[in-house]
Order: sequence, then structure tokens, then C-alpha cells
Amino acid sequence: MLRFLIRRVLSGVFVMWLVTTVVFVLFFATSRDPAARFAGKSATPATLALLRHRMGLDEPLPLQYWHFLTRLLSGDLGYSYATHSSVNGLVTDALPVTLSLVGGASALWLLTGVATGVISATRAHSAVDRGITVLVIVGMSVPAFVTAATLLYLLAFRLPVFPLGGYVPLHADPVGWLQHLILPWITGALLQSAFYTRMTRGSLLDVLDEDYVRTARAKGLGERRVVLRHGLRSALTPVVTQFGMDLGAALSGALVTETVFGLQGVGQLTVRSMTLGDLPVIMAVVLLAAFGIVVASIVVDVVYALLDPRVRLT
Repeated sequence: MLRFLIRRVLSGVFVMWLVTTVVFVLFFATSRDPAARFAGKSATPATLALLRHRMGLDEPLPLQYWHFLTRLLSGDLGYSYATHSSVNGLVTDALPVTLSLVGGASALWLLTGVATGVISATRAHSAVDRGITVLVIVGMSVPAFVTAATLLYLLAFRLPVFPLGGYVPLHADPVGWLQHLILPWITGALLQSAFYTRMTRGSLLDVLDEDYVRTARAKGLGERRVVLRHGLRSALTPVVTQFGMDLGAALSGALVTETVFGLQGVGQLTVRSMTLGDLPVIMAVVLLAAFGIVVASIVVDVVYALLDPRVRLT
């Protein structure tokens, strides 16, 4: 298991190096004057000259690349000349919001999707299965912004059970943090939980037809034990793979949910940066999204190996 984990971590480091190299080429090596792109249209010649010196743009390209890597490894994401603030500060302010949103929503859609998928598979072709299928179709059909607007109108405006929007840090007020995120969690989880229900149902139905499951039943094991211990473990492998991909993508910013509920997360930061042409922030978001996907992929590989030990030998 340790060798398997080391291989996956090393492959993740290699992928991050490739992404970082591509980002450097796109943002620095494809322009005659990267300083003009980073400083914006209103920059004066003196500002451009200072920026070229600070960013090392007057040095050879290989040396620029080396300084770029060393700054990233030291945790320096650059400086936003559009907002006159550190990119580290902007990302640090936005990242906890997105992590709170994605963490709660992903846990909710995974637990809900797997639970309803198991119920639907073990009661296939019953009234319960058909009812869950109808709910899944509804969940997959309704856009996220419609769900968010409906929840806000019913549970925040008409019945003021939850706040209308905004974000409260967890360390400042845990109860307020939870109250402000319940509706965004439901919005982010509704569509995904519908997909996970269908995926779990189909995968579990296939597994329950396997010979080893019939053997377990023939030995007299209880149906619950057969489903949960023998069937669900194998059925979860495609679910775990999909979860890693969805989680990594969601970490780059749940734009619709953040917009409707007024959450100043990575999604909103990305939109503002694209509007202002703030390339240092855009570059940082790209690297952050790549890092999230790589980490999620490594975690998924480890969980996959725990579910199916044969994976460690590949």
C-alpha cells in the first residue's frame, strides 16, 4: 500500500509540474511584453518598467521560469495590480467560503445519492423504486439557479427560517455558519445526488447478479449483510471515481450557487478577475483548481485501492 501511495503522489507532483509549465508558457512565454498584460491598460511606462524588474521579465526566459517555480513553491502567488492587493490574500479570503460550500454539498450529495441508490436497487421495480426514479428525474431536470431561487423565496423570504444570503466564518459563529450554508448545500447537492442515485442503483444491481453474491446468499447470510458487505463495496468503485472528478471540479468554484446566495468564494473571485483582466488572480485560480483536482484524484485512488486491493498491483 505504501508503494502504491508513493507512486500516486509522485504522479500527482508530475502532473502539477506539467500544469505549472503550461501556465507559465501561456501567461509569460506567449507575449512580447507580459508586464503589459499583468499591469492592465492604464499602466504608465514607469509602472511597466518597475513591474518588469520585480517579475524578472528582463532576464532570460529559463531564468524567469526558475523564479516562477521558486515563488510558487514558497507560496507566493503574486500581486494583483488591478486591485492593488496580494493574490495570496484574495485567495485566502475566498477559499474558505468555497471549501465550506463544496465540502458540505459533496458530503450531502454522496450520502444521499448512495443511500437512495441502495434503497432503489434493493427494491427494484417496486413502488419505492419508481418513486425514487421520479424524484431523480426531477432533480436532474431542474437547473441549479432555479433550485436556489426557489429555496431562497420559500425558506428565506416567505418563511424566514434561513438567512437570505451571505457568509459567516466558522470560527466567528459556528451556528451562523451552518445557517447560512444549509440552503447552498441543498442547492449544490440536489443535482449531483440525483446522478449518484442512478449510478449507485445501476452498479449495485449489476453486482448483486454476480456469482459470489449468490454464493453468499446460499450460505445463509442475511440480505442486509450481503448487500452492504459484499455488494456495496464493489458497487462503490465507479461512484468513488466519479466523486473524485466531481469534487475536484467543484473546488474550482461553484459559480451559480455562490452568485445566487452572495457567497464571495473562488467562483466570484474568478468572475471579477476575468472582468478586470486580472491575470495574476486568474493564474492563481487555474493553479488552485489543478491542485484540487490532483489531490482529489490521489485520494480517490487510495480509496479505490482500499475497496479493490487488485488496483494496488497495477
